[in-house]
Amino acid sequence: MRVLGIDPGLTRCGVGVVEGVAGRPLTMRGVGVVRTPADAELGLRLVAIEQGIEQWLDEYEPEVVAVERVFSQHNVRTVMGTAQASAVAMLCAARRGLTVALHTPSEAKAAVTGSGRADKAQVGAMVTRLLRLDAPPKPADAADALALAICHIWRAPAQNRLQQAVAQNRLQQAAALHASKPASHHASKGRTA
Repeated sequence: MRVLGIDPGLTRCGVGVVEGVAGRPLTMRGVGVVRTPADAELGLRLVAIEQGIEQWLDEYEPEVVAVERVFSQHNVRTVMGTAQASAVAMLCAARRGLTVALHTPSEAKAAVTGSGRADKAQVGAMVTRLLRLDAPPKPADAADALALAICHIWRAPAQNRLQQAVAQNRLQQAAALHASKPASHHASKGRTA
């Protein structure tokens, strides 16, 4: 599985591509950031993010795009910019028919470090170790993007099994409901006396 992880942000949007399957060593295919100038108009910044993500999608052809789920922070302005960049990432993936997976920051941290409260240095160190890199990716947004991709690769098999179990349960419930309904009186309709 090849996953493009995206840590959304207006000034620095972290991107990282990881390939592999759960239970086996993973390989980093690429890592970086899509940058926009803080003094540029918002619309132009969003276009720049879209163009940057499209270049990553063209070059690496991921099967899945894992985006950090935006969570409420104290700074509403920061949240809005992050949410806008996140929406652009999801739009780019959806336009190509790619699966979009959302993971919270604590899910990604827990996946790579074992703790949902790990700091950026711990995440960078574990991403470096897990992907057998010479040094932690810089800036931290790039390491976070790789952590999101790793998180998805490791969690996807369990999530797929859970979704299949839920779907199977719904089918069983629907079949049981259908079987318990009394037979309708179709035979008496349409007859004349």
